[in-house]
Amino acid sequence: MDLLKSIGVFILAGLCEIGGGYLVWQWLREDKPVWQGILGGIILAFYGIVATWQTAGFAKVYATYGGFFIVMSILWAMKFDKYVPDRYDVIGGIIALIGVCIIYYGKR
Repeated sequence: MDLLKSIGVFILAGLCEIGGGYLVWQWLREDKPVWQGILGGIILAFYGIVATWQTAGFAKVYATYGGFFIVMSILWAMKFDKYVPDRYDVIGGIIALIGVCIIYYGKR
C-alpha cells in the first residue's frame, strides 16, 4: 500500500475514533443531546471498518494506530478543548509516532 494512502487511512480512522468518542463524551459528560451520542456510536462503528482498509494484519495495524491516536488526540484537544500541550506531550507524541512508523513501515 502506498505510504500516503496508508497514512491517510490512519488519519481517517483516528478522526472517526476520536470524533465519535468525543461526541459520546459530550453526550454523557457534558449533557449534550442523545442524538450526539448515537451519532458518535455510528462514527465509532465506522472506525472499525476504516481500520480494515490497511493491508497489514490486525496486530500491526492497531499497534501503529495507537501512535497516530496519541498525536491526533493531542491535536483534537488543542482544537476543541483549548488544550495547550507541554513539551513532554510533544516529545512523547513524536516518540510514539516514530516508534509505530518503524513498526509498520520498516522494511522486513
